[in-house]
Amino acid sequence: MNAQRPYIFLTKITFFALILSVIPLNDVLLDASAFWLLLFYTYWLVYFPTKAKFFIALILGLLVDVLHGDILGQNALALILSSLFINNVKQSFFVSNLSTQQIYVFISSSIYLVFFLLTFVLTQGFVINYYLFLAPFTGALIWPIVRFLLSKCKV
Repeated sequence: MNAQRPYIFLTKITFFALILSVIPLNDVLLDASAFWLLLFYTYWLVYFPTKAKFFIALILGLLVDVLHGDILGQNALALILSSLFINNVKQSFFVSNLSTQQIYVFISSSIYLVFFLLTFVLTQGFVINYYLFLAPFTGALIWPIVRFLLSKCKV
């Protein structure tokens, strides 16, 4: 695989993740849905050897902030810290079975949620929807489907 191909693949899956994140759903499904960009970026981090992972996470997080109208840097911080966890367990993640990968994705999504909510509560006050706490579970449940589909797309 040449040096440009991982970044082209990242661009494609980023656009797909952003489209999935803005699909209009009712409030409960929207709040309980997975962090799509985190799932796709996790796949890219694990299966593609690249450099500047955290800078790319910063750019992608800022892109999500602008798209959703969130506080600038809120998703960026959450994505950077989640990708730091995934990067630390990358070797284990790559060779783990599917259920262990789901646990890693759950932990990564929980880290994302904690820092997302922390910045939200510090700036806006404690006005959150409790369905948001289902997002790590949803991400872990959807991970096998995401991994299968992206493995078919990268060929």
